[in-house]
Formats: sequence, structure tokens, C-alpha cells
Amino acid sequence: MIVILTADIINSRKLSSKKWMNDFKQLLNSFGKSPNDWEIYRGDEFQLEIKNPEDAFLIAFQLKAFFKLINLDVRMSLGFGDKTYKTKKITESNGSAFIRSGELFETLKKQKINLAVNSGNPDFDEEFNLIVQLSMSFMDSWLQQSAEFVLVAIQNPTLSQEEIGLKLGINQAAVSRRQKRSQYELLLQVERYFRKKVKSLEV
Repeated sequence: MIVILTADIINSRKLSSKKWMNDFKQLLNSFGKSPNDWEIYRGDEFQLEIKNPEDAFLIAFQLKAFFKLINLDVRMSLGFGDKTYKTKKITESNGSAFIRSGELFETLKKQKINLAVNSGNPDFDEEFNLIVQLSMSFMDSWLQQSAEFVLVAIQNPTLSQEEIGLKLGINQAAVSRRQKRSQYELLLQVERYFRKKVKSLEV
């Protein structure tokens, strides 16, 4: 089982891609190689294969934080399943994970939802899409400082608040405030629960 993340960048024309594209590609490179594992197309849409389904939320949260950091946002669908047709370009491959991700993605704009899952398991999808919508109630409101903290904290899980502060150029008290404002501990609880439930998911 894999996860295919299909996404588009919301209001991407607000900010020149020259200002963020290189950093975005660097982030995607931490998840895999292009064009086999990820590909950007039409300038503001992209697809990413997540080989370990348990990592899906952690990766989605990083992408969310990255775009909130630059005052943009991202719409993402997570499709669980298999890959039955593999090519050198992810956008030309196929399988149930691709189909589920694509079908879900088409509905997100109409519903004005920025993150959802489609595993083919109705009970799993109902539970986690409700959790995701509740989580988005604070994630959609992240300001740049909160998003920056979340991105650094996820990518450096062993660092203390003091060490994160050194990376961000702020003191420990400021780090603590950003952590609270971003609801980071709640975010981690959601991620851990998702990770646990995915282990028993059959699609």
C-alpha cells in the first residue's frame, strides 16, 4: 500500500514562484526524487508518492506549514491504495491510490476543503476526514511565525525549545508561545493516532 498526494497551491499567483520554488523543490526532495516520486505540473499543481502510508499526515502537515510560511496555502488529497502501472514519471503511473487521490481532489474545490483522505474504507475515511476538518480549523489560521515553528519542529523532532530557538533566532519563551499558538501538541496527537490506525488499515 502507498499513498498518492495530489495537490494544488491556492492563490499561487499572489507570489512569484521565483521566491519559493527552489525551497519547495528542496522540501519535496526530502520525500523522494523527481519525476519518479514527485512532479510539479501546470506551475501550481503537484503529485507525490508516499511509500510509507504512516508518514502521510506528517508530510501533509509539513507541506501545509511550508505554504503558510510564505503566505500561501495548499489543497491536498491523500489516496490510499496500490500502484499497478509504474513509469518513470509519477503523473503517468496508475493504480487505485492514484484513482482515489484524483477523484477526491476533484471534489475538494467544490467543498472548500484543504485536506482529505480517500482509502476506500468508509469507516476510516469518515473518522479521519472529521479529524482533519477539526484540525484545519486551527491550521488554516496559522500565521507565518506559527508555520515556521511547525516546519522546523517536525523536521527536527529531537531538538529542545532552546535549540529550536537558536535555529529561529528567538529565545525559548518565544518558541513556547509559538508552540502553543500553533496547537503543535494537538497536531502531534492527531499524527500519532493516524499512524496507529493506518497500521491496521486494509484497502
